[in-house]
Amino acid sequence: MRPTPRPHHLLAALLLTAACSSPHDMVILNGRVMDPETGLDAPRNVGVSDGTITAVTEDEITGRDTVDATGLVVAPGFIDLHAHGQDSISERLQALDGVTTALEMEIGVYPVAPWYASREGRTLLNFGATVSHPNARTRLLLGIDVGHQPTLPPGENESMGSDVIYRELENPEVAELAALMEQGLAEGGLGYGFGITYTPGASRSEILDLFESAAAHGVPAYVHLRAADGGGNLGPFQEVIANAAATGAALHIVHLNSSADESAMDAVALVRGAAARGLDVTTEAYPYTASSTFIESALFDPWVGLDDEAYQRLQWPGQEERLNTRTFAEYREQGGWVVIHGRNEETNEWIVAQPDVIAASDGIPFLHVSVHPRGAGTFARILGHYSRDRGVISLMDALAKMTILPARRVQGAAPAMAGKGRVQVGADADLALFDPETVLDMADYDAPATPSRGFLHVLVGGTSVVRDGSLVEGVFPGRAIRREMDPAS
Repeated sequence: MRPTPRPHHLLAALLLTAACSSPHDMVILNGRVMDPETGLDAPRNVGVSDGTITAVTEDEITGRDTVDATGLVVAPGFIDLHAHGQDSISERLQALDGVTTALEMEIGVYPVAPWYASREGRTLLNFGATVSHPNARTRLLLGIDVGHQPTLPPGENESMGSDVIYRELENPEVAELAALMEQGLAEGGLGYGFGITYTPGASRSEILDLFESAAAHGVPAYVHLRAADGGGNLGPFQEVIANAAATGAALHIVHLNSSADESAMDAVALVRGAAARGLDVTTEAYPYTASSTFIESALFDPWVGLDDEAYQRLQWPGQEERLNTRTFAEYREQGGWVVIHGRNEETNEWIVAQPDVIAASDGIPFLHVSVHPRGAGTFARILGHYSRDRGVISLMDALAKMTILPARRVQGAAPAMAGKGRVQVGADADLALFDPETVLDMADYDAPATPSRGFLHVLVGGTSVVRDGSLVEGVFPGRAIRREMDPAS
């Protein structure tokens, strides 16, 4: 097993000694280093060698390559727990938004091993995924290997509109499903990824049984909640928090903003209360008032038969006109991504301001069509619009939401993550250098694929993927983030 890269005193001392005696591969000079884990916020020079940070110092250092970071923040590279855009186009936009590790933790992938193999040596960013509950369910019931659902061409997902998603499993089938998902863990899956609203046939007992499996294997459950029911928006939160309490499984609730809507304050209170009483529960949000998903999915079943006014919330990619009764039916038959407008900006801003709510993009793939700006602008929007311009959260707290907090969420299953989300000697040289005065998201709903501005340099494992504000061509430094199993198991 690869040793955990988190620095300790002996390693740090050895690296500092080496830093004084030989030049680094790269030095980053005169930057404002911000490390949320230690609270460091000060001018420092940073040395990088062999993909690792080898110096964070006030002393003069030299290197074979030099970056002048005067006027720039030197931060840990951002870790996106909810990146559906696992493709070459999406990761280029994410790199220009400061992202160095893009993980598919909500829906996940199935089968796991072929997906990891398909990405090896071909990625700009570090990558990884959970074991997909919806896709393992499709394998069980249809015999189809979906792979990575969100990057399929629009309308070509054979399971999304199938009657299979509505079928409740018998007890022996749930046991078979658990075995399939446990095999995905053995192949490196980082936990279990649930999209419960997309599989309405998944009973509460099925989900509880799989939480028990997750707990037995020491991995988190990353959950898109069940659709709101008689318990209102809080009912689905209560279901999974109860599952975590009953089984001991770690729990991460995705996109709190779109799941809780105007009940966000109560939902955050539920998460905080559970954590205060010893449960391992976290949540995340993206900084936009519109969401996006497949129009053919079960999420839109309750929309069938509504009037034109209701469909005015829906925007089809590339069109300014909103949907109506006719176009809703046509596009639902066709299949594809749709944007759902209508959430409250005041609530949205309050969620962004919460320092314990992780920042994650829920970025839609740009492989086939440009749909939503969150895949290109999430992190610059928080840093520029909400932190600098609106002043709702400090820069350090904003950085923590996108670096150390997601690193800690994952590192229990993947100890390699202990070397990410930090600017410290011995940590991985995944770094984002940005101008705090100009950083800003430029993507919007009419032009979702517009790159953010203000990121001058981004390094993945010590390799520049963004240099002087431009993408570096022909480099693929991204590495797989996999679950590391105890050899005894």
